[in-house]
Order: sequence, then structure tokens, then C-alpha cells
Amino acid sequence: MANSQSNDASAFKTFAIFFLVYMPDLIAGQIRYSIPEELEQDTFIGNIARDLELNVRQLSARKFRLASDNGKQYLKVNLDNGVLSIRERINREYICGSVATCVLPFEIVIENPFEMYRGEVEILDINDNSPRFADNTISLQMAESIAPGVSFPLESAQDPDTGINTVAAYTISPNEHFGLNMQTTEDGLKIAELLLEKPLDREQQSSYQLMLTATDGGSPQRSGTVQILITVLDSNDNPPVFDRAIYRSSLTENAPRGTLVIKVNANDLDDGPNAEVTYSFSKLASSAVRELFSLDPQTGEIRVERTLDFEKTKSYSLDIQAVDNGSPAIAGHSKVLIKVTDVNDNAPEIKVTSVSTTVAEDAGPGTLISLINVIDEDSGENGQVHCQIPKNIPFKLQSSSSNHYKLITSGMLDRETVSMYNIHVLASDSASPPLSTNKTIHVSVSDINDNAPRFMQMLYTVYVMENNLPGASVFAVTALDLDTDQNSFVSYAMEAGTIQGLPASSIISVNSNNGDIYALLSFDYEQLKNFQIQVQARDAGVPSLSSSAALNVIILDQNDNAPVIVSPSAQSGSAAVEIVPQSAGQGYLVTQIVATDADSGQNSRLHYQVLKATDPSLFSVGLNSGEIRTARRILEKDASTQSLVILVKDNGQPSLSSTVTILFSMLANVSERFSESSNLIRNPEYATDLNLYLIIALGSTTLIFLVTIIFLVGIKCKQDRNIIEGYNSPLCCCRGEDSNYMYAERQGRMDDLNYTGVGEIAAEPYHYTVCLSPESSKTDFLFLKPYISPLPQEKC
Repeated sequence: MANSQSNDASAFKTFAIFFLVYMPDLIAGQIRYSIPEELEQDTFIGNIARDLELNVRQLSARKFRLASDNGKQYLKVNLDNGVLSIRERINREYICGSVATCVLPFEIVIENPFEMYRGEVEILDINDNSPRFADNTISLQMAESIAPGVSFPLESAQDPDTGINTVAAYTISPNEHFGLNMQTTEDGLKIAELLLEKPLDREQQSSYQLMLTATDGGSPQRSGTVQILITVLDSNDNPPVFDRAIYRSSLTENAPRGTLVIKVNANDLDDGPNAEVTYSFSKLASSAVRELFSLDPQTGEIRVERTLDFEKTKSYSLDIQAVDNGSPAIAGHSKVLIKVTDVNDNAPEIKVTSVSTTVAEDAGPGTLISLINVIDEDSGENGQVHCQIPKNIPFKLQSSSSNHYKLITSGMLDRETVSMYNIHVLASDSASPPLSTNKTIHVSVSDINDNAPRFMQMLYTVYVMENNLPGASVFAVTALDLDTDQNSFVSYAMEAGTIQGLPASSIISVNSNNGDIYALLSFDYEQLKNFQIQVQARDAGVPSLSSSAALNVIILDQNDNAPVIVSPSAQSGSAAVEIVPQSAGQGYLVTQIVATDADSGQNSRLHYQVLKATDPSLFSVGLNSGEIRTARRILEKDASTQSLVILVKDNGQPSLSSTVTILFSMLANVSERFSESSNLIRNPEYATDLNLYLIIALGSTTLIFLVTIIFLVGIKCKQDRNIIEGYNSPLCCCRGEDSNYMYAERQGRMDDLNYTGVGEIAAEPYHYTVCLSPESSKTDFLFLKPYISPLPQEKC
């Protein structure tokens, strides 16, 4: 077979320049160019930057790039001038086969801001392929008895080009017996049949050699040839004739193997063996057809042998023949056209181009996330697809063009609520039942500083034992920030303030990293019982956010103060002096120990006990009240001066204590002697002398006692003057029954202290009222004065 080589380089260049005309169409963001195939590398197609009205200088900065659906890149763009050109030579027949319109789709993606355009380049066919026959020779056998007018189908030439560049005509070399009969199929295919125009005579010429030429309609025109060898046979006058010149049938693409397509039938007018026909595919039938279909040689049934695919081939043409058993055998020819109908056997295919897999949680509605392209190779309703995503997420699909969608945000995002979205995209076709495909798009939500640190409590109460070690941690606060990374890094600080006139920062500090609270000083419960500070937590975001919590610090008491004896008071090592009448009976109240403890709670609860006594059997002390009473009657043999050491201890752990020494002076009972009238009458001189002694003794004792009290009070006032003045309170005040500063262990307070000198002998008993300062817990300062009347409140 010979092929025409009439095309030359200059003609090809003229053809290429003629078709370098682009037709930009920016409707719906799409631009279209048309170019011929087989252009050289780097051939200019168009200035895509100018056609899209883009700034050439910004192409690189905006990351201008091309993308194609199949991943094959035939085109490229020069980012310096925006020119679209050929990356590699394009063979239209290789890319699109025999499809009438060949289009290369591509996408143009630019950023900052993000934009996307769709484009396509139509590849125009050029006449770069010559018609070609499958074999170099076509052999035919014809009986000499065949009447003129009978036609014999000839093998068609194949030309990969399309349109006018494919096979347009057939010609046969000149001869006197044969001509050509041209037919055009529904698909536009040209078929040539050899027509017998003049009777044959084997005896005159037993064979013929003809040249069949196929030419296309391209410019320059191309052609291909095949040699026809005709052998003239004797006898068998009538060929088999099919009952149809063309058989038509339709078949679904999912037809199973063995499905009957159609049954053909041919009749031969001869008799006997010359009328017996056998069916088979003719040489015109392609090998692909022979693999897909089978033809029963006896029955003429055509059946499916392999799976069909509508998406690959929509129709088939089967060239069949019926050959009789004559000698020589004569064949009759026919054609079977099979139309393949589509079934919904292809699920939609989802292609995702992610613009960004991470979106900030403050991104507004309409922010572009991904581009989605859905492809379904089926046709009709089977190929019509629709796409959807779940409705309960802040995203939606926006249709941009046919089967193209944009995934955008539709609501506000909150990373603290949902930090990752797995968006399930469902694409379904319109068939019944439909086929669908799922694809998951993962979108991460990036954090912004929209959450301030939050403390677990708005008010913390901290208990700190006094006498704590300076610099030791007393508490720790923690604030949580729902943000992440830098936005969640929390630092702590103490807000400015004062505590008892001092800056709070000089008393307590906060670790900025972990929120540990440190006491810088050793606390004294008696000086400071509680205070409050504000702790601030601030994150490291820009701008930073903060919150505050109050810290209420309560100082706990420690037993670090020993009891202080308020009454009776002893100074400079001197003992207190008390007067007890010898007539006092058992249970007689001699005096009461009044003590105070600067501590609080159990640490200030006091107990009294006799530590040492001249006569342990003579006096007893109340454990809780401190009252000193006679344990028995005073006898004449008892010493006139008794010493009693009283221990006062608190209830702390460990317990602290103080002692006081009291001297008791036993005075004779004058009143009893006056009552013995018979003795006074009998011995008046003795009575006068005895009264004189008693008066002298009583006066001396009273004078000594008053001098001692005045001396002790003077010393105490001198020592405690600064303390009393520091509290800006009166020097002393006498409280009655409602005083908040009286101390009485039996009932919690004491109205007054009643000290009796010689209760049964003296005409007027001695009464003393305890006067304490408002801050008596800090001192043992005491005034004693004669009792006049039980007024509710009295000042001295």
C-alpha cells in the first residue's frame, strides 16, 4: 500500500497560522482558544493575561498556575508576559480519537485574592494522516455466470483524521468490466462496492488486477491504495442473498455474555449444495468486533461474547457474509448495525482542588475552602449529577458552572467548639436507582485569641498559719484558656493594692508562670487577721485578653502568746497581797484571777490550777473561773501569811502558761468579838484595848495595800502609755454588765470583782471594779477603784 506524501512544511505553517485565532469567552469565568494539532513546542496560543485583564507584573506574586482534570499538561504560561503556549506537541488523534470535537480543558488558579477561571483549547484537526487499508490486497472470487449489476463490498480505508480530513472518495483504476458504487452510512462513513458492469468470461480472462484508491478531503489531499485481485470462477450462478441489506439492533451495555443480539438469514436460489449457506464475519469486520460478538455459522445468531462499554463505544458495525457450498462458492454480504444503550454503571467521580485546608475561626461567611468538580461518564439522566454536603455544618456548596462547585463557609466558626470538620461530599446521579460517591474534605479551624483566661473560681479563700516561713508557697491559682498555642499561654500577676498601708507586692507575690502564691513576710495573727488581693491572668495573644480573681487570705492563729495575768497584778517580782478574814468559812471567795490571751479560739481558752501553796489544803482555784476560795475553815493554828502560786495555761498545742504569786494575810475577825456582848460587859477595858488593836491593824493593812496598788498602777501606766495611745482610745474605761472587754471565765464576761477584806467584822466591805482598755488583749493594764454603785457604764 502506498501513501501520499504531498504535504510540505511551508503549506503546514500556512495552515497553522491560519488557525491561530483565539476566541476568548469570559462568560461564567471561562475562556476558549482554538489551535491546530501538531504545533511546535513554545508556539504562541494567546496572551491569557491580557484576555483575562490581569496585571502581568502580579502573575508570579499571585501564584498564577494552570491545572488540568487529567493531570497531563500540554500547555504552559510565561509568567513574565502572560503568553499561553505549547508545552509539548499535541496529537489530536491520540488525545481524542475519532471524536468530532476535541477539547483540552484547563483551570487557571490565582491567589491573593483567590480567583479561578476555566478555559479550554479546541484542538483542530489537520490532515496529517493518509487513508490506510488494513491489507495490501483484496482478493475476490466471482463466478463467470454472475449477471451484471451485482456489487461486492470492498474493505474501507481508515483515516484517523476527522471532518473533511477523513476518507472522502474512492476511485478504481480504469477497466471495462468493473465500476464503483459509493454509499454513505448514517455515521458519515464512505463505503465502496465493486460493481460488475459487464459480464465476465473466464475463458477470455480468468483474473483481473485493479487498483482501489481512497482519498481524503484535506488540503493538501492525502490518499492510500490497495490492490484488488479478482479470480473468475466457473459455475454456481447465484450468490446467497440476505433478507435485509442492513440489520439494526440495540443492546444495553450491561448485557450478559450469551445475550442474543439478532438473527440474520440469507437465501440462495440455487439448489442442492449450492443453496446451503454458512454464516461468518467478513474480512471487513474488525478484530474488536470479532472479540465482542459471535456469529453462529449455521443459525446466523449473533450473541454477546464480552462486556460492552457504552462510554467507550456507542455503536458497532458488523460486516457479515453468507457463503454457499457451491463450487466455486459464492458469498453474499450484509451489515449489522448495533446501537449500545447506556445504563447507569458509572458512579460520579469527585475531584477536589483544595484552596486551603485551614480556615481561621473568625473567617466570614463566603470564604472559599475548596473547588469541587464532579464527573459522570454516563449519558442522559445517568450522567446528570447533583452534589450536597450535610446541613448541620457552617459550610455550603455554591454552584459555579456545570458540575463545578465551590465549598464556602456559611456561618461563624468556633474552634473551641469544633476544631476539625470532616465534610462528607455526596455526589449522586439522576438515574433510578441512582449511583453516588462520597468524598471527605478535612478542614481545620485555626485559633484566634477570642477567649480570655478563666479562673476556676472568682473568689479563692486561703488559710495561712501565722509565723509562716517567708518565701514559702501558700497557694496556687490556675486559669484556663480555651484557645491554643500562643493564645493559651497564661501568665499571672498581682494587681496593685495596699495591705495595712503597705504595697501588697511587698507582702505577697505571684509566680507569673504557674500562679503559685508566695508570702514574702511572716504573718502575725495578732497584727493582721485577713486581707484580700486581686490576681490577674493574661494570655499571650495579640491583643492579649485577661481576667481577674479575688484571693481572700485568712491568717490562722497559732499558739504563740502565753496568757497574761491581768488581776491581781504583780510588778518587779512582787507578789499580790490579799486579805482574808480568819472567820472565812469553807467556800469563801477570796479573790479571782483575771487573765487574757492574745490568741484566739482554743489557743485563748484558759485553765487555772494551784502550782504551789504554803498549805495546799487551805485554798482551791476554779479550773475555768480562776476564783480562789477557801477549801476549809481557817484555823487559829494556820499561819497568818499564806503564799499561793497559781498557774494559768491556755488550751493550745503545745500549751503556754504564766504564773502569779499571791500572798494572803489572815486578819482576826473583829466583828465576832464585838458580837460577844457578855464579854464586853464583863471586861470593858479589855474590849477597849482589843478594839484599838483591831483598828490599828486594819488601818495599817489597808494603807499598805493602797500604797502597793498605787505603786504598781503607776509603773504599769508608764510602761503601757505608748500602747494605749497607739490605739487612740481612752486611757481606760470601766464596763458594767454589757462591756465587751470584761473577762469572766464562768459566763464569758465579768461585771466586777468583789474583794472583801474582813467581811464579817468591818462595818463596810471593800469592793473593787476591774477597768480594762479596749485592747486589753495586748496588755495587762488594770485599774482598781472602790465600788460605789452597779451602774451600766462608769468611767474612771
